[in-house]
Amino acid sequence: MKKKGILSDIIVYTLLSVAALFTLFPLLMALMNSFKSNQELLINVMSWPTELHLENYVRTFDKMHYTRSFLNTVILSGLSVSLMIFFSALAGWRLCRTKTRLSRFLLKLFIFSMLIPFSSIMIPLYRVAQIMKITNSVVSLSFVYAGLGVSMAIFLYHGFVKSVPVELEEAAAIDGCSSLQGFFKIVFPMLKPITATITITNVLWIWNDFLLPLIMISDNKKYTLLLSTNTLFGQYSSDWTAILSALILAALPVIVFYAFFQKRILKGISDGAVKG
Repeated sequence: MKKKGILSDIIVYTLLSVAALFTLFPLLMALMNSFKSNQELLINVMSWPTELHLENYVRTFDKMHYTRSFLNTVILSGLSVSLMIFFSALAGWRLCRTKTRLSRFLLKLFIFSMLIPFSSIMIPLYRVAQIMKITNSVVSLSFVYAGLGVSMAIFLYHGFVKSVPVELEEAAAIDGCSSLQGFFKIVFPMLKPITATITITNVLWIWNDFLLPLIMISDNKKYTLLLSTNTLFGQYSSDWTAILSALILAALPVIVFYAFFQKRILKGISDGAVKG
């Protein structure tokens, strides 16, 4: 029995290692080729670089205006997620505490909106943004992201609020707290695990999104990191070493962010599954 257990562990870990290698292979190839010269890259993509061309990163940093694009992306992600958390936490709490047909209908409506693909609303969304004159604005784009992500956040908060005893809010009300004061002082601090999960997953989504900023922003001073990377692609030629190094520079902050907060993601998901 012990030998069978060891054999099964070896098989499982082997399969997991192969899956991890398969997943990380594109990133490793991009990292390896980003240190080559253009000529060396075009000769053999699979070979190791004969010399580390660190100047690729220096050139790319300047060409894509990395600092400006990085700040735009940070502002967009931070503001979008802040708006999303503020409105969805309040909505999820109120829908959970209000036991009426209307609240149940609204919750189902939010859940249904999660099934609508972005491609089907992309053109109408852009036309509305044009009419409202909110294109080419990082702040305006953050409201669009908040609107697109709030449905899932409301659904998660609604399930998590069920685990918070309503008696705590009733006790706060007896002590003189209003309904909103009870939420912000009692309920919201208890929602930290699911708030962390919503924050991290949506930061990853917004940081890595390319399509929505592409159709909403045309001013290169408002470009996100991925939009700035896209400017390195030419119609007739492309600087592939610069492109690969730009992709690494764009992905590095979010990789570090995820590695640092991955335990909070798993904790929030597991707590939500148990408590919801």
